[in-house]
Amino acid sequence: MKQHQKQQKMIRLGTHGEDYGSWMSNPVFYIIGGLLALSAVLAALSFSMFHIAALGILFSVAAAALLALLIWCAWIRKQYAFGGGGMMERVHKVVLSHLDFDGQGQLLEVGCGSGALSIRAALTWPDAQITGMDYWGVVYGYGQAMCEKNAESEGVGFRCAFRHGDANKLDFPDESFDAVVSNYVYHNVMGADKQALLLETLRVLKKGGVFALNDDMKPKMYGDMDAFVQKLRDMGYEDVRLIDTATEAFGSRRRAGMMMLGDSRMLVGRK
Repeated sequence: MKQHQKQQKMIRLGTHGEDYGSWMSNPVFYIIGGLLALSAVLAALSFSMFHIAALGILFSVAAAALLALLIWCAWIRKQYAFGGGGMMERVHKVVLSHLDFDGQGQLLEVGCGSGALSIRAALTWPDAQITGMDYWGVVYGYGQAMCEKNAESEGVGFRCAFRHGDANKLDFPDESFDAVVSNYVYHNVMGADKQALLLETLRVLKKGGVFALNDDMKPKMYGDMDAFVQKLRDMGYEDVRLIDTATEAFGSRRRAGMMMLGDSRMLVGRK
């Protein structure tokens, strides 16, 4: 692990003008900003045109709350940005530092977004072939072309392949990869059984392969993860454990909670 941490410190992504985006997407700001403007207009009309003070106060309070929310989201966006607080990059370092991978063979990232974690993996393990898979919904503005451009700019385009896919049913045969990683993806897959998603990811991992699957594992979404860890052990998986990434990556659960990821935990082990 110490060797991994040393490797991660030497890697600096985004130094050639790459676009890795942010976990706080633009549509969030558009929605909150629109509601803020509407509340402000309605408050002004309530006081000046309708002369209904109670209604004006109500819309003023709503506008103040939306302004506070907008400022909070802007702070979170700045913290996650590669050119800002760098939290996205810090989390990626933690994920890969716990992946007991020898760098030989094929590595899959489920939910690669803008390609940042896949590219970091390629830079960490120069002999590995990396596949990044994502559904690429329109909310975040990520896409295959963005990933390929970033990988090419970072000098690893020849070892990185990106393709569209669905985490519910991965389009790969059983035991296709030597390592699999995922980072804050499964909680975004609406209506899916999260433990079933984890098992589907592990399906494509070779016997002896390693995994590091990080997410905001809220009990109401994930259920009893300690029992799931034991289930994997009973199935023959080795060195399976949960890592508190809220503390390790963010510094504390409180700070992780302020950035909407207070239940961050990572499932790691070997098949």
